[in-house]
Amino acid sequence: MALADHLVLAVRNLDIGAAWLEDRLGVALAPGGKHVCMGTHNRLLGLGEGFYLELIAIDPLAPDPERPRWFGLDRIDLPADRPRLIHWVARSDDIGLERAGCRYDPGEILPMERGDYRWRITVPPDGHLPGEGLLPTLIQWDVPFHPAQRLPESGCRLMKLEAFHAEPAPLREALMALGLGSRLDLHASPGEAPQLVAYLKTPRGLVELD
Repeated sequence: MALADHLVLAVRNLDIGAAWLEDRLGVALAPGGKHVCMGTHNRLLGLGEGFYLELIAIDPLAPDPERPRWFGLDRIDLPADRPRLIHWVARSDDIGLERAGCRYDPGEILPMERGDYRWRITVPPDGHLPGEGLLPTLIQWDVPFHPAQRLPESGCRLMKLEAFHAEPAPLREALMALGLGSRLDLHASPGEAPQLVAYLKTPRGLVELD
């Protein structure tokens, strides 16, 4: 059974995105780091109970990776002045078992590291977002600690995560297979583009991120 691990917000420029998000939420983001093999860098925000928010961007100082970047960052259309909620990640104690049992292809399992973190994560060969961003990437942390445990208390909590899709039924089945059927509130939206929306309780009140 998988557990929700973190939200993924993407932005063109990490500094600009962090400033926008900090103003919106009323709390500072924590430093993250660089993902050398993907050419990306990030900042983090703890959301309590082993859950966090990741703000990620292409690192302009990093060389281009040898493969497509994760989270669709090579192809996704992002606003110029603010982050966009594009995806979420679910963790497992046995990523191979979860990958084999889920009813979609989350990608190949790749080993990753940053500082003293070690993890395995699913990434499609072309880097696309599973389920158009609505089905989670799978991760397994191979260290005895979790990023959320090292993040300062932010006063922010995820209240609700919902999504909109023209044909939600197959997505619901896939989430049920992972034990995540109650974690994402899926709605039918015929004729509309897929969308993920998070509602956070913050020092600035209830904030909607999309």
